[in-house]
Amino acid sequence: MASGQEKRSELDARAKQGETVVPGGTGGKSLEAQEHLAEGRSKGGQTRKGQLGTEGYHEMGTKGGETRREQMGSEGYEQMGRMGGLTTKDKSGAERAEEEGIDIDQSKFRTKS
Repeated sequence: MASGQEKRSELDARAKQGETVVPGGTGGKSLEAQEHLAEGRSKGGQTRKGQLGTEGYHEMGTKGGETRREQMGSEGYEQMGRMGGLTTKDKSGAERAEEEGIDIDQSKFRTKS
């Protein structure tokens, strides 16, 4: 079994190749950078939740979803949700939809002008 240091070295090498190895670490070019990004994003969300309160924070998220639905139109938003619901850790929603023969019209994902 690999030691903790060997595992960190492997993760760091993957991060340097552009892979996200830490949840929330998107954009980091090393394992350490991804860890810092993920920590900062988590703290930012917790800070905002503390400022708004739990109900206000929830309402902010709800309004964001409503705004996106208005931008895309109800059909596009629904199609996007269907694809998101099919997503697993191993496969994207598009891959699962194709495998299972579920028709998802991605042309409806476009923001209305």
